[in-house]
Amino acid sequence: MTLPAVCITGIGAVTPIGNTYAQIADNMLSGASGIRRVTKFPIDDHPSQIASVIDHISCPAAWSADDFASLSPVDQATTSCCIDALLDSGWWERRSEARIGIVLGNAGEWSTCWEIDRLAGGDAVYRVQGHVETLTQRTRRRLGLSGPAVSLSAACASGNYAIALARRWLQMNWVDVCLAGACDMAVTPLTLAGFGNMRALSRRNDEPAKASRPFDMDRDGFVMGEGGAMFVMERADSARKRSARAYAEVAGCGASSDAYHMVIPSPHLEPAISAMRQAISDAGIDPSEVDYVNAHATSTPVGDQAEAKILNTVFGSHIEDLPVSSTKSMTGHLLTAAASVEALACIISIDRQKVPPTINLDKPDPECRLRHVANHAESHRVRVTASNSFGFGGSNTCLILRAA
Repeated sequence: MTLPAVCITGIGAVTPIGNTYAQIADNMLSGASGIRRVTKFPIDDHPSQIASVIDHISCPAAWSADDFASLSPVDQATTSCCIDALLDSGWWERRSEARIGIVLGNAGEWSTCWEIDRLAGGDAVYRVQGHVETLTQRTRRRLGLSGPAVSLSAACASGNYAIALARRWLQMNWVDVCLAGACDMAVTPLTLAGFGNMRALSRRNDEPAKASRPFDMDRDGFVMGEGGAMFVMERADSARKRSARAYAEVAGCGASSDAYHMVIPSPHLEPAISAMRQAISDAGIDPSEVDYVNAHATSTPVGDQAEAKILNTVFGSHIEDLPVSSTKSMTGHLLTAAASVEALACIISIDRQKVPPTINLDKPDPECRLRHVANHAESHRVRVTASNSFGFGGSNTCLILRAA
């Protein structure tokens, strides 16, 4: 049985380099960095004092400013992304007419709630709070969505899993339309200290914009970021009937698990290779048909080298001509939201027919033998993209997007 094609018809995003599609596209293709010194809480005792943070999220035009101001940062980001995506797709005013589902990737909600409360002098961490709604439940209720709703947490791979699950719901006719993506506002004292003490973060505190350096010899760890992106997905035939703009087709998805360690990359590359090959097979294409790879590459010494080996194995000789870049060099690592914003980067490359750069790539690591797009965007024919997200705990995903 041939399953129906599914496409993306709406985009909403909040990122360190812009909050509208046009702004994000322009900044990403110009190599703008969103990384700077953290100022929203004391950082003098933190080993890493930089991140790509979002200080203000504008209230969507379709929402109450007073209500929006009362929301937590992650609720603001998620609400803004969802409303903007629905407005962009043309479904906002008609959302009561359709079964609109939501698949939302998010991080450790309770730890964030407890941290905020504790910093304010509270003791919620010691009390049972089963009555508190999840972010997904709050968003579904706030927007009045009638379709199924689910939260998922697969670390950095969450956004790709969300898109894959939404695609399956649409193909099974469980929903007419589905919101899918991830949001994370995790630059907090606890997370910055945790990753910093693990020595996972860059300590290039005096040069924030140069700190995230995927594939570069001088990389010394990743840079934390925050934000998110949500997509409206629907079956291609539905989009055509209402003459909707289709940004891209969700052509293929692949996933696997290393089952190795919570934070240390696995020395065994076969599961990640398998995830990429699944996605390519699911899309019904040959590896040589991929025009651009948005790498997971976070700017860690071990992880970047491992991914370079994975890409060489999957693409063979095609890797010599295949543009590869890591947009984390500009946005930082958005953790749970990383895959969603990188899917957006792939859409931008298809739309603009340009490949975004890996900035700060001044001395490519010889162990990362790839066709790098270093420091400046390149004009390139882009019809098919692959986006890798390899999450903490060994959650490997690959998403194939194709021009619609």
